[in-house]
Amino acid sequence: MSAPNAAVSDNTVSFPDIEISEALIRRFDSSGPRYTSYPTADRFNAEFDQNDYLGYLSSRVGASNNPLLSVYVHLPFCESLCYFCACNKIITQDHERSAEYLRYLDKEIALVADQLGPDRKTGQLHLGGGTPTFLNTAELTHLMDTLRRHFEFTPDAELGVEIDPRTVNDKTLNMLSGLGFNRTSFGVQDFDPDVQAAVNRIQPLAMVEAALNASRQAGFESVNIDLIYGLPKQTLASFDHTLDKVLRLSPDRIALYNYAHLPSRFKAQRLIKAADLPSAEERLQIFLMSMRRLLEAGYVYIGLDHFAKPDDELNKARLDKSLHRNFQGYTTRAEYDMVGFGVSAIGKVGRSYSASVRSLKAYYQYLDEGRLPIERGYKLTDDDVLRRQIIMTLMCSMPLDFQAIRQEHGIDFSSYFDAELKRLAQFEEAGMLVRDENGLCITPKGRLFVRAIGMVFDKFLGRPTVSTYSKLI
Repeated sequence: MSAPNAAVSDNTVSFPDIEISEALIRRFDSSGPRYTSYPTADRFNAEFDQNDYLGYLSSRVGASNNPLLSVYVHLPFCESLCYFCACNKIITQDHERSAEYLRYLDKEIALVADQLGPDRKTGQLHLGGGTPTFLNTAELTHLMDTLRRHFEFTPDAELGVEIDPRTVNDKTLNMLSGLGFNRTSFGVQDFDPDVQAAVNRIQPLAMVEAALNASRQAGFESVNIDLIYGLPKQTLASFDHTLDKVLRLSPDRIALYNYAHLPSRFKAQRLIKAADLPSAEERLQIFLMSMRRLLEAGYVYIGLDHFAKPDDELNKARLDKSLHRNFQGYTTRAEYDMVGFGVSAIGKVGRSYSASVRSLKAYYQYLDEGRLPIERGYKLTDDDVLRRQIIMTLMCSMPLDFQAIRQEHGIDFSSYFDAELKRLAQFEEAGMLVRDENGLCITPKGRLFVRAIGMVFDKFLGRPTVSTYSKLI
């Protein structure tokens, strides 16, 4: 996409020189992975344990081509339950529980840091949840002291924290800035009072606006707002009013997520009345309207559900083709190793993925026994690494160079992926990609459908899985 502006009529999304019809969206709007990893997390297996993880960690020590580290810390506690939430969380009013959790985080961080060696620098940190600001000032300060003691952050490190606007004030945000955090993401979802009541998350515009302004005054370099379309009681008109408010707040980035209603998997969602959910038709119209409004307001479409202002680092990375994708979504950072801490944390080290246990009881038990709480993981084969590179390149709408892949992986692209290239014909015919003997490239029209295009190269699709994937749009 060469420019940020676009328009939407009743049945098309229009970018410069192209139109994407509603019929085309309906044709390719199937269900599929979001590809924050490949293979996706539902393919991890219990054969991978702490010994495998330790082996991958130690194998990076002293390597000449060590990438920087990305550190993720999962803080699972929330004071109240949001009915739409699919995250691993613990609902409690007892703030003493976070003190115990921090003691175990200290143990886990020390165990991992001992394996990494002294030469690993860290360029990215993200606190997710749950609600990271469930922790008080002393606890957050302690956590950052622990992390800085074990990891050397680069001067330009990106330190991000997810924030529930209901849990912060000016003092909290100034404290976070003082600890080094420079990016924040606010969970807004929707401003309509009826929608907020239906999902048990009441947060008036004035509350969010005060938190956003305080973040900017505290020196945060980038502020993101998360929105969700498809929530109960939501209508085209009500979400249009929500966007009025969001655009007035003018965040640097906006994530527009499609709500996946999976009550069989996520107990909290059983509290949502299915009859209150917008129809598939209305969800599509909400998406089309939202895209029009965000693009006409000057935001640039980064990919999937992410939008950013033209001068934001995400858009600059899109333009200079340095955009990447990992467990934290789209990122400007290169292909870092990622180490995760806490319950349900996910990591990527070298040619491996790891996932920690999901319950506090198991997490504490593992660490009491001196073991890392690794429950599942995956060792990538040569074919997995190749397909990961291709899928992630496509997810970032970057061109695939067949010759470069041949040199790096020792394969002839056309023969190795003969079946996949034949399945791409439908996307070529629809104008979503162009291909010649040298490579292929996603077109501006195809950027809405990168998940569907990436799925062509996923060898695991069609095999049994416990996961239910969300709709592409």
